[in-house]
Amino acid sequence: MFDKWKKATKTIDSVAESAFAITPSDANQLAIATRSLYIGTGGDLVVQLVEDAAPITFINVISGSVLPIRVQKVLSTGTTATDLIGLN
Repeated sequence: MFDKWKKATKTIDSVAESAFAITPSDANQLAIATRSLYIGTGGDLVVQLVEDAAPITFINVISGSVLPIRVQKVLSTGTTATDLIGLN
């Protein structure tokens, strides 16, 4: 497949080039930090951002939202949003 953007400079604002399903866990960090987070089914979202030691709660995130947040952990306690996908 030809990819005319392969050599383009990538920044934090670049489009996602990979994605992975996220299973919330109070114990485990993600294998790779996200560039953004897709919320398939809305609800509350409890995450630990890459530069933070404490989690933060996003309340009533809308289904189909893409949050431009760099996440190291999605906690299961308090998270009611589902179908979460990490984008990089």
